Amino acid sequence: MKRMIVHCGSGSTEVALLENGKLVEYAAERSQNRGLVGSFIKGKVVNVIPGMQAAFVDIGQKKNAFLYIDDVLHPHLEKQPKPKPAITELLKPGHELVVQVVKEAIGNKGARVTTHYSLPGRWLVYMPTAGYVAVSKKIGREEERFRLKTVGEELRKEEEGLILRTVAEDEAGEVIGEDLDLLRGQWTSILQEAGDAVAPALLHQDLSVVQRLMRDVYSPETDELIVDCPEQADEALAFLRKMLPGESPRIIVYEGEPPLFEHYGVKPQLDKDFQRKVWLPGGGYLVWDTTEALTVIDVNTGKYIGGADLEDTVYRTNLEAAQEIARLVRLRDTGGIIIIDFIDMDRDEHRAAVWERLEQSMYGDRTQHHILGWTRLGLLEMTRKRIRAENSL
Repeated sequence: MKRMIVHCGSGSTEVALLENGKLVEYAAERSQNRGLVGSFIKGKVVNVIPGMQAAFVDIGQKKNAFLYIDDVLHPHLEKQPKPKPAITELLKPGHELVVQVVKEAIGNKGARVTTHYSLPGRWLVYMPTAGYVAVSKKIGREEERFRLKTVGEELRKEEEGLILRTVAEDEAGEVIGEDLDLLRGQWTSILQEAGDAVAPALLHQDLSVVQRLMRDVYSPETDELIVDCPEQADEALAFLRKMLPGESPRIIVYEGEPPLFEHYGVKPQLDKDFQRKVWLPGGGYLVWDTTEALTVIDVNTGKYIGGADLEDTVYRTNLEAAQEIARLVRLRDTGGIIIIDFIDMDRDEHRAAVWERLEQSMYGDRTQHHILGWTRLGLLEMTRKRIRAENSL
C-alpha cells in the first residue's frame, strides 16, 4: 500500500511517498517557482559552437540552454545520417525552434534542452516524431510485451512514437488509446501556441509535483492521498477524475493535530534520512558525501556484530546497506555517478548477492539508472539520470 502525503505550506507544497510506512520519495515545490523539466519552450539560437557540436538557446532564463547535436538529429538512431553533419549545417544564430527541457539548470550550468519531444501520460509516453514503439523493460512476460507492442503499432500514426509504460501491463487497448488521444491534443495545442509566440516563450508547462506523482504511481484501488488543505484536495480530485474516469480515488483531507508530516511519521524520517551519517536498522551505518562530479557512499559495520564470523557480519551489513542505499538514492533524488564503497568481501557469491540486492531494491525507481558493476578497487559503480538538483532539507 502507498500513501501520498501532501503538505501545503506558505508559498510551497511538500510531497512525501510512503510505501508500507517507509519513506521512499520526497519533493518540494514553490508555488511561484515550478521547475521547467518537461516543459516546452519556443527558443532562439544565440550561439553555435562547432567545436562542441552544440548550440546555446535563449529560453527566457538567466542562462542560455545547452542543445547538443544528438538532440537535434532524428530521435530514431537508425534514421540519423552517418556520419553526423556539422551543427552549423543544422542551426544558425537567430534560428527559432521548439525545445523541451530535459534537465534543470544546476549550479553554473544552464538547462539542457532537446528536440526529441515526449509527453508522458498515464499508460504511455507520446513522442510525436520518434517513429517507433517500445515497451517498458520492467514488463517481463513476453506475451504481454508482444500484445502491447501490437497495440502501440495499431494506434500510432506515421512518424509518431510510443513507449508503453509499466502500468500499462494488462490494460485494455481502448484505455491506452484514450490516453494517446489526450496527448495528441496536447501536442497540437503546443504547435498552435508556437505558431503565434515570439521567442523566447513558454508553450506548455509540465504538471505540478503532486500531479506528476499521481500520474506515475497512484492506484485508486489500493492507495491513499492525504492532503492538509481542501483546495489542493479539490484540484487533485479533479485531476484524477480526468486521468482515471470511472474510478473512485481515496482522498483524505487532514485537519487534525499534530501537523500532517508529524502525524504520519514523515518528519522524523526526513530528519534521519538526509543526514551525512545514516544508521542502518541492524547497527551499521552509511556516510554520504556529494561533490559536483559524483556521490560517494561509504558502508561501515558500526555496532553490528551479529554474524557467525567476520565475513558473515560484513556480508549481512552490505546486504542491508544495498537495500537502504536504493531507497535513499530515490528519496534524495541523487543523480550522476554514484560510487558505493561496500565493506570488503572475500567470496565472489557474496559480491554477486549484494549487487543483486541493490538491483532488486532499485526496481521501483522510475528514474533511469544503470548498475555498472565492481571496479578493480572493489567499489560498486552506478549512474542515475540527473534531472534536477539533489533534494536537500
